[in-house]
Amino acid sequence: MEFTYIDLFAGIGGFHQAADALGGKCVFASEIDDEAKKAYKENYGIIPCGDITKISAETIPDHDVLFAGFPCQPFSIIGSRKGFDDTRGTLFFDIARIIEVKKPRLFILENVKQLSRHNKGKTLKTILDTLKKLDYKVKWNVLNALDFGLPQKRERTIIVGFFDNNVDFEFPIGKAAGDLKDILEPDYNIDPKYFASNSIVNKRKQKHTSKYILGIWHENKGGDIASHPYSCALRAGASYNYLLVNGERRLTPREMLRLQGFPDTFRIVCNDSQTRKQAGNAVPVNVIKAVLKEALYAETKIER
Repeated sequence: MEFTYIDLFAGIGGFHQAADALGGKCVFASEIDDEAKKAYKENYGIIPCGDITKISAETIPDHDVLFAGFPCQPFSIIGSRKGFDDTRGTLFFDIARIIEVKKPRLFILENVKQLSRHNKGKTLKTILDTLKKLDYKVKWNVLNALDFGLPQKRERTIIVGFFDNNVDFEFPIGKAAGDLKDILEPDYNIDPKYFASNSIVNKRKQKHTSKYILGIWHENKGGDIASHPYSCALRAGASYNYLLVNGERRLTPREMLRLQGFPDTFRIVCNDSQTRKQAGNAVPVNVIKAVLKEALYAETKIER
């Protein structure tokens, strides 16, 4: 099914990957980070516009679908959780003003799980009420990348809206996680720079013994160590060593991108630090693809 879309707060194009796989054509993208813009241009041939707050909605091309993974820091457990008291939180209202003017038939928004319970649910209620006042039928849910073929525990609040209020949409149900062995490279292929120092490895192994032959060890902010046959959520600003494969080495940029569902055809054009940040900020492609596929199908079921 062919459709046009815009990609707001585009990052390196997680929404773009999902939409193009289902027949979409990007007609506009916006991203403020220069390094992410460089990666986006290299991979999709589109130079994203910059600061969305300075872009008039009237200048944005007409489109069928609007995507936006709006900044999560104001609502994240890792951030300050200031919500709409933080200027980044108010960027949601830039999405709303674009929706109000352009009236896409469908939108899909993404944010951290904590959005759903921030300020005792009042923040999410404000968002949903704002979208409903624009005449959209809106539904939301928290989905986990771990349920959609990715070996990463990454729970995200997904909000879907239809301009046609007759659309009967249900969120997809994930079936299984992916396998780490399909994501990780064998150690003999890994550049030595990704291996943690002996002191870090020894410290980890003194505190924890894993029951998994292949696992990712996670150190939380309190210094506690756990291991799983999947990755905990990638984070843009986390310590370089908070995730270690078998307690010994860091994930490579390619492995981090794979954990987010990006194919190996995605070209890495930024340095390790920037790519790690970009992967940590990205939306999980598999989740968005499943939601979008279900939303497009729901539209076709309407009796005209």
